[in-house]
Amino acid sequence: MATIIVQPGGARASRQRVSLTQIAHNRLMLLLILFMGITAVVILRLFWVGIFAHGAQGDDALSPFVPARADIVDRNGVPLARTMDAYSIAVRPSKLIGEPAELARKLHEIFPDEPEAAFYKKLTGRGWAYLRRRALPEEVAAVNALGEIGIEFPREKERLYPQRTLAAHLLGFAPNADGVGGMGVEAAFNKRLTDPALRSQPFAVSIDSRVQGALESELYAQLVQTHAKGAGGIILDANTGEVIAMASLPVFDPNKLQNYAGTRCSESPLCNHMVQARYELGSAFKPLSIGAAMDAGVVTSMAKRYDATAPLAIAGFRIKDDHPLGRWINVPETLVHSSNIATARIADEMGAAPLQKLFRSLDFDQRAPIEFNERAKGIWPSNWGRITTMTTSYGHGIAITPLHLATAYAALVNGGMWRPATVRKLRPDEVPQGRRVFSAATSARMRQLLRMIVSNGTGRNADAKGFRLGGKTGSAEKPQEGRYNKTSLVTTFASAFPMDNPRYVVIATMDEAVGQFGLRTAAWTAAPVVKRVVERAGPMLGVMPDERRDVDISDLMPLLHGDKGE
Repeated sequence: MATIIVQPGGARASRQRVSLTQIAHNRLMLLLILFMGITAVVILRLFWVGIFAHGAQGDDALSPFVPARADIVDRNGVPLARTMDAYSIAVRPSKLIGEPAELARKLHEIFPDEPEAAFYKKLTGRGWAYLRRRALPEEVAAVNALGEIGIEFPREKERLYPQRTLAAHLLGFAPNADGVGGMGVEAAFNKRLTDPALRSQPFAVSIDSRVQGALESELYAQLVQTHAKGAGGIILDANTGEVIAMASLPVFDPNKLQNYAGTRCSESPLCNHMVQARYELGSAFKPLSIGAAMDAGVVTSMAKRYDATAPLAIAGFRIKDDHPLGRWINVPETLVHSSNIATARIADEMGAAPLQKLFRSLDFDQRAPIEFNERAKGIWPSNWGRITTMTTSYGHGIAITPLHLATAYAALVNGGMWRPATVRKLRPDEVPQGRRVFSAATSARMRQLLRMIVSNGTGRNADAKGFRLGGKTGSAEKPQEGRYNKTSLVTTFASAFPMDNPRYVVIATMDEAVGQFGLRTAAWTAAPVVKRVVERAGPMLGVMPDERRDVDISDLMPLLHGDKGE
């Protein structure tokens, strides 16, 4: 019989192996529990951020791709302002390892437009500071190559204007994509552009970027040619009030706001002279005043004549014509030859009340009729006596913005309905009804008269063939130290086309144009701009030249050829 010998040491070893296995298993389970716990915490945190933080932070917590500010596009969808992730460069002075003076020198080499001293001040400051906003990728790479651990490169939402200076005054700017707009559309529609429910949808403005480009380039060419101090222009839909183009020179680049300064409007390129500057616009007022006289029953016949044989003396003033005819003239001759004397006599016969009523109905005593925050109020005469009635009828003694004039001319030619201007692209059902300021009959007659001014009068240099353009020149001396400066003119051409069915108003203004051979009036400085703009922009707007069509002015033409009439 075999004898089994039990070795106590083997049993202990077996028990030890079982114990070690159990310990390893327990440790593994503990690690697994810890991993699962950490995972649960992360998931709960993400759940909290994604759901509970939504109420406090808005739609961005759930929709990280919603931009901080809506894009702005023109009426055809061309992007004019966009929000994008941009590079910035910042510094934490406490973490710098390099010598601040040497770093400042190197940063100045990368950014020569920033003084070395400015960089040194930031590098030696006490707190975190920006070294550069909106840095280009190559600039970021150059700074990163410096190897300085105290310099950081945060990504931020930035506003970019891909067309650069195009329509800059109309668009305005937003220094920070998630902040408040500084001027123009960016400021006026800030609530719409930053609304979480709407900012994923582009905001369409009324301008046509093609037409805007044509207006800006022609104004700039004329500014250079005439050595003008400034220039501006507006193209307005005569039937809706939509601004198709608006330009003010000099311009600015909203991508480089740090380059511009100036406290007063006249000193800063940021000033939009079309809505912020007030001018005495001279003879461009005459069609408005004569239209008021027609509706008031004062001008009952185009053949009615007025004494323009000599300057008109009134209250110590002398009202005279630049190119006196020295005879009695009728209504068409008054406009075609731009007679101050005859216009003043018509206004004097009409009286102050009808003229004031018209000007107030055109908002000449109110701020420029558009959505912008930055818009000026017309300068209304403080004492409206007989002489004021006469002088304001031909655009002296009252000052308005070019936009005021544009909306007034729209009413003058569109059948008599005044509407405020807008920079929004309107649907047909959004066009305001407007208010009547001229009778339909007066508007129809004024279309004939304005066409005559271009075909036979002071506006001949604006006659874009086939476009049936009509308009009026205006040359006004600028007031200076209580008097008028005879060598400083603001020249304007106010027009509309095509006159057989007006669709667009075009205004061009030149500030202190020197002109060529001493020809400084609107006929030589502002009217040619309108001609070139209409020839370029008309086809873009669907108006094709047709020299077979025109406004019928056959009943008025005999009055321009010495017919004595009444």
